[in-house]
This record gives sequence, structure tokens and C-alpha cells, in this order.
Amino acid sequence: MKNTQATINQTNHSINWFQKFLLICSGGNIHILRKTPSEWNKFAGIGGIVFFTALFATLSAAYAMFTIFDDIWASIGFGILWGLMIFNLDRYIVSSIKKTGTWWNQILMSIPRLILATFLGIIISKPLELKIFEKEVNKQLNTIIQRNKTELEKQMNGRILQQSGPFDTEKKQITDKIAQYQKSYDSAAVELEKEILGKQSNLTSGKVGYGTNAKRKQELKEQRRQDLENYQKQIAPRLEYLDKEISKVYSNLETERKSTETFEDKFNGFAARLQALDELGKNSAIIATAAAFIMGLFITLEISPVLVKLISSVGPYDYLLEKTENDFRLYAKEKIEKGNALTDFRIDDFKDQLKT
Repeated sequence: MKNTQATINQTNHSINWFQKFLLICSGGNIHILRKTPSEWNKFAGIGGIVFFTALFATLSAAYAMFTIFDDIWASIGFGILWGLMIFNLDRYIVSSIKKTGTWWNQILMSIPRLILATFLGIIISKPLELKIFEKEVNKQLNTIIQRNKTELEKQMNGRILQQSGPFDTEKKQITDKIAQYQKSYDSAAVELEKEILGKQSNLTSGKVGYGTNAKRKQELKEQRRQDLENYQKQIAPRLEYLDKEISKVYSNLETERKSTETFEDKFNGFAARLQALDELGKNSAIIATAAAFIMGLFITLEISPVLVKLISSVGPYDYLLEKTENDFRLYAKEKIEKGNALTDFRIDDFKDQLKT
């Protein structure tokens, strides 16, 4: 029996480079796996899932960074870095699950790992959803931009009314007063004309020609013309000032509007695309369903290594791993006990020497 166990523990089977790569991706101990060829398929499958999850994470992060920085090389570099981090994290999640404990211990141990894997699946899926629905997202982005511009226009109009309102009110009052002067002058001119032509009215004598009444009406007309011109001359600087202030308000707000619209036209970053995708999902049940399926696919892909490890039966690899870890535990315990015993012996010997 001892010879059989020794043979099992010491036999190392050859692994080709592709199998070795997948086994390394699975997070398994390659030295123990060499002795358990019956476990290779299971761990190779887990390693393949971990590898392709990292690959999708690389593509996802690269696209997300490209929408932010618009630099392909920076996006590729960050995507590779993110993919390596996800790869290492997935390997740790899978390798940290032990199969030699009780079923409930395995379940409790897997719950936080499943939550973490689900969270990673959502993070990976979102940028890829944006790429898959890129045309629809771009169309919705244009809708959002136009909506924002319309809202901006309303705000600008409100601010124009607020800032130029006092100037417009005063200008209107002045214009109304000028109109009153003009009306008085026009009325006097009409009355003068009627008096000269001899048209009978309550204010005219009905006599044709330029008589006494006509002279008085001529003087009244000239007086009202003088009043109109004097008021226009007096108020002209104020009107010019009001026109400049109103023009300044319009000019400043127009400059601000153009600047803001320039930023609105660049409203196509990662957060803006997420907003567009969210609105698409609310407006279209088909897109919402498709996006949910895509997210579910990546979540399933992310948690599948944990589920495979959880539902698989205990195999030779698990026994050998438990034995290896137990050997180290026993070795460490033995060394600690020996060290404690030796320390106690030296202390007792020292005390005996002090008594003598």
C-alpha cells in the first residue's frame, strides 16, 4: 500500500504547452496537477473560461478608455492592464475554493466569491453593450444633445429677460413718451391744416385762409414740435446707453451659448453613452431585453468557474492538495512544539543552575 501511494505521489505525467497554459489559467497547482491527469480536463475547462473572461475584460476596458481619451495606444495599454488584473483576480477566486470541507462550508465560502464575480461580470458587460448597440447609442446621443440644447436655449432666454428686463422696461417708457409727444405734434398739425382749409370742427373756425386762429395753431404746432425735439435730444444719451447695455447682455449670453453648445456637441463620453443606453432600454423593450441577456451572459461566464468548482465532486487533485497542505501544517506544528519544548528545557536548566 505504501509503495502504491509513493508511486501515485511521485508520478509526473507530461503536459503539452497548451494544456499547461490552461491549467495555469485555472489557478491550480501545476506540480500537483502533473500527478493527477484525470483532473486535467476539468481544470483546463476552468482555465479556458478564466482566460476568455480576461480577454473580454481587455476588449471591454480598451473600448471604454477609447471613448474617454480617444487615444488607441493608451486604450490598448489600459485594456491589457485591466485584463491582467481580472485574470489574476479570477484565478484567485477559483483557486481559493477548497473541495475538502463540508458542503455548507463550501457554499458559505463561495457566496462572497459569487457576489464579486457577478459584480465583475456587470463591469465587463457594460462597455461591450455600448459597442454592440453603438449605432442606436449614437442616435440617442444626438437626441440627448438636441434636448440639452433646447433646454439651454430656454435657460438663455430666461436669463436674457432677467438681465435685459429693466433696460427694456425703461426704453419702452421712453419710447411711449416720445410717441405721446409725436401724437401731440401730429394732432396740432392736423388742426392747423383744417383751420387753413376752413373745415368746421369744435376746434376750428371754419374760415378758409391763414387767419388769427391759424396763426395760434401754427404757434401751438411749433411749440409741440419743439417739445418733441427737445425731449428727443435730452433723452438720446440715455437711449444710447440702454441700447448698449441690452446689446451687451445679448452679446455675452450669445458667446456663452456658443461655448456651451461646443461642449454639448462633445457630449459623447463614456458616462453620456451609458445615459443613452439607459434611455434606450427605457424606451425600447427589445433593447432592454437584449442588454439584459448580454449582461446575464457575461455574469454567467464570470461565475461559471466558481460554479464548476462548487458542483464538481472531490477528485484526486483535491486530496493531494489537502495532503500537501496538511503535511505543511503538521510540519509547522511539530517545529513549534519542538521549539517550545526546547525553550522550556533551557529555562528549567537555567533555573536549576541558579539554585545551585
